[in-house]
Amino acid sequence: SPGEALSKALKRRIWPDRSTQTLYNSWSTLIPTLVEAQLQYSARTHGKPLEKIQKVISACSTLTCASKRTSLVCLFLDLLIHHGLFPTAPSQPRMAVSLELLSFYRALFERSCDAINALTYALKTYYSRRGFRLTDSKGNEVREPFRRGLGHAVQWYDILQIEVERQIEDLLERYRDQVTRDPTSSHQSHDPSNSAPLPSVLHPGRCSSILVQRCPACFGGIFHGRLTEEGADIHVATDGNFHHRHRRSAGDCPHFYDPTYFLPKGFVDEVGCRIDTQRKRSPKARNPLVPDEAIDLCEGAYEAADGKKQKTAMDSFDDTGVMALICRHDIPLFFTNIDSPGEQQKYSIALLQHLFLLLPPQATVTLLYDVGCVLARSLSKHEILPEDVTNRLRFATTAMHAYGHEWACQLVYNPRMCVGLGLSDGEGTERLWSRFVRLIGVERSSSRQRRLWLLDRQATAIGREMRIDLGDWIKRRLRRGIKDQGAVAQETLTKCQIPIEELRSQWLHQQKSQLSIRAHAPARLKKELDIVLSLQADLDISHKALQAAKSILGKESASDDTIQALESLASGHDRLITKVETLYASLNIHDRFPELQGIDLEFVRILLTARDLKMNIHKRAIASFFEWDKLDRAVGGAQQALGTKLHQQTRKAIAKRQPALMTAIRKFNSYCEQLESHYDISSGIPLPSPLPTKLVDLRADPTLMEDVWITPSAGEVPRWLEDSEVRDGIRALLKRDRCHEEQLRLRTEADNLCRFFGAELAALELAIRSSGSDHFTAALQQRRSHFLQTQSRWTNPLASSAQFAAQVNKAQQIVLGVSGDSQHPSISSIHTITLESPDLEDDQTCTDEVLHVDSDQAALADLLEGDTGPLDHDDADTTDFDHNVDVNFVQSDGSENFLIDDYNVPARESNIVVPDTFTARVRPPCNGFPHQIFEAKDIAILCSPTARLNDVCVNSCAALLYSELKIPNVSCAILSTHDLPRIRYNAPDEVIWRQCSWTQYWERDIWVLPIHRPSHVGHWVFCAIYLPSKE
Repeated sequence: SPGEALSKALKRRIWPDRSTQTLYNSWSTLIPTLVEAQLQYSARTHGKPLEKIQKVISACSTLTCASKRTSLVCLFLDLLIHHGLFPTAPSQPRMAVSLELLSFYRALFERSCDAINALTYALKTYYSRRGFRLTDSKGNEVREPFRRGLGHAVQWYDILQIEVERQIEDLLERYRDQVTRDPTSSHQSHDPSNSAPLPSVLHPGRCSSILVQRCPACFGGIFHGRLTEEGADIHVATDGNFHHRHRRSAGDCPHFYDPTYFLPKGFVDEVGCRIDTQRKRSPKARNPLVPDEAIDLCEGAYEAADGKKQKTAMDSFDDTGVMALICRHDIPLFFTNIDSPGEQQKYSIALLQHLFLLLPPQATVTLLYDVGCVLARSLSKHEILPEDVTNRLRFATTAMHAYGHEWACQLVYNPRMCVGLGLSDGEGTERLWSRFVRLIGVERSSSRQRRLWLLDRQATAIGREMRIDLGDWIKRRLRRGIKDQGAVAQETLTKCQIPIEELRSQWLHQQKSQLSIRAHAPARLKKELDIVLSLQADLDISHKALQAAKSILGKESASDDTIQALESLASGHDRLITKVETLYASLNIHDRFPELQGIDLEFVRILLTARDLKMNIHKRAIASFFEWDKLDRAVGGAQQALGTKLHQQTRKAIAKRQPALMTAIRKFNSYCEQLESHYDISSGIPLPSPLPTKLVDLRADPTLMEDVWITPSAGEVPRWLEDSEVRDGIRALLKRDRCHEEQLRLRTEADNLCRFFGAELAALELAIRSSGSDHFTAALQQRRSHFLQTQSRWTNPLASSAQFAAQVNKAQQIVLGVSGDSQHPSISSIHTITLESPDLEDDQTCTDEVLHVDSDQAALADLLEGDTGPLDHDDADTTDFDHNVDVNFVQSDGSENFLIDDYNVPARESNIVVPDTFTARVRPPCNGFPHQIFEAKDIAILCSPTARLNDVCVNSCAALLYSELKIPNVSCAILSTHDLPRIRYNAPDEVIWRQCSWTQYWERDIWVLPIHRPSHVGHWVFCAIYLPSKE
């Protein structure tokens, strides 16, 4: 076999032999028997100081019995686990490793990479310096005393933990199904029309549990069916990476781990065979969105579109890379192992097919891919995927790579121009690869099975961390995405002073014009004119040579023969010109392209040359931008440091390419001048604009990405083509639309997080109460404790702590409905579990604008439209906070058991304040006031007779007082404590208007304004402003 031949060539074994296979089989048999011992050890030691390992390992608890020595043939290895040790061999181990050391290394691996060699050599150095040396039977020092044994212990301890987690997941999955089937949990408090007011007809359905567990924000919804033209239900991205290779000479080991993220090789190969079969058949009839000429240019510009291009030497590597599928929050979903020379389409299609198998039958998906346009054409030409899947699938390019595509392709596939995609950029795969970069060197020298294990375990750790970060992700997107980008877009729209309807009409006109087949005629026209243009160039050279010869010979007395020869050459040159014109006429260009009838050939030649040159400038400029971005990110510390060698290589590449780019730009600008000199206004062809010669200005130039217009414009030149303000307004309008779409999607995702929190908490409670899960009780309690801590991380301006508290109440109702037992069993744990989340005002990552936003809406979108917007009402939130919220809080009574506080939080009509209850009170909109939120600390301040009032207490109590007066025609306007600081610090007018307009202060004679004085002892000042008397 090839493996045996390679082993003989390397003179070492690279494939597992019988003894290695037997060893791995013994480990695989042993691991399930250690699960119970591991669970008991974790329950006994969790949250407690480490136990001191006795010199004599015995089941005797007192160690007072008489002891004797004997030779053991068999040792029960669960006894080692009981004492905190893990064996280095499945039978007759000579050394055992501390479980705490293995747990620490496992946590370290999740933050770094596989460093078992570094750990073993560090242990040897440490013990040697302390005077401990390991020797063999002959007294010689062992060179690597820990590498093999500790390596086995690390690997199989991780397999043990995976087995524990698998059994816990299997147990929880049964109770998740019960929670899903419970009638109180189905479609609870959710109206899909409120989250996304779209004309789509949504259908109930749930995604597979594996998807929900990996990203509850994307896959936790219970309604699906949004049209792909409106953005689809789910956004995912895919990309390949050819740095994660595996050397063929590293060999393989026996199978010991089933990856949870990687698709089986057989499944991927079956998809590849189906693709090859379908491509041999005739293509289907179709109506392409983008002309094939543009897609062909995109396919030739990207290596990812060329599946036959060899990116790795297959004689040295057997696995050449990895392809990932992620959600729009950058959480990894699935991987495929690339074992072919290029990035073939079978990998991305296999990922898509597997994803759709786990989705409801009505769910729609948008896939962002570097060459999404090429993949979309392949699926439309051949029946590779079922029609039921392709009808629910939409493609887009990634945001960064979109600018390397043809302009016509960008009009359809650029995510910043696609309706419904919001701010999804598809570049999360690049961010994911940056987190995998530490494994590249280790993977190449590891066995094939170990490489997949390393990648899969790292993906698990990254996915778990990023799931916890979902709340912060939403906050960042609200602040940096919707607020910042939306404000810039709105400012541009205000400056251009062009009606929105006119901008939309011009944008539709631009799309229709630049997506037409006629707009891509230059690609065919250039091929047919190549011969004519080359002959014309030769004739120009010969004409110049004849004129030079005549001028030189004319100054001297030339013979008759010389003059006759010159006349013969001139007549021959004229005949060639006539033949070239005949050849040009034979092409029937004016018949095939009547819009070029009557246009000077020289003008057409320069125009086509300028168009080709600008396409070349486009590609060169994009490459320079990427290189400069790499340097900028390295300097700013946003990514991994480039290193001296790579830094110098990048700078040399920039220095080498920049002169060619500048030369091309200067030549293009000269063509623009020539076109202007030959321009005939009656032709109706718009002239191209010259480009700036500075890289910084070139990057911001809006005409760089646009092709040279080569066909005449019927009637007047459209405004989108000649008016720069219209083009700027169109781009700002598209950005504002994307921000508004992002706001709606974030609202849905925040609602999904809340729903998942309640359902998962209910499943955990049911599993804990189950009598059949005694061995897992402590582990489930630990998981519940950790899961409750995510509430503080997931709380965001779109999902307040009150909404999470309501989900806790629903979870309690589900548990009681399913179990039918109101008596909570005794829970053995040392941790006090509370349901209080940190107040958002303590989160330094949010600005004040976000802190005071209404919790159940994204008021930041008001920046996009200048008015209250569709999310300024509480209609989209059906959670009823006016009723009592029953929340069970587990409190420690000083013993090992917990007690349940079943206190019923009073409704808002009651004035009773209950101390030490962690809940939030929400007052819905009333009498013009937006809804008010009283957090736990605010209620505590109102309870105390000496506490200092904060702005929440002043503003919210003013709203309550205003409502209690119930005067039909109140003549005063109560302003907020934040209005004066906004004016003092020059807040934008639209922000002040949004916060004050609801008071209708212009119709009131009296203004009430509370002012905070930050003196040595801060205090509030009540200011009454009488407008009629100006007092």
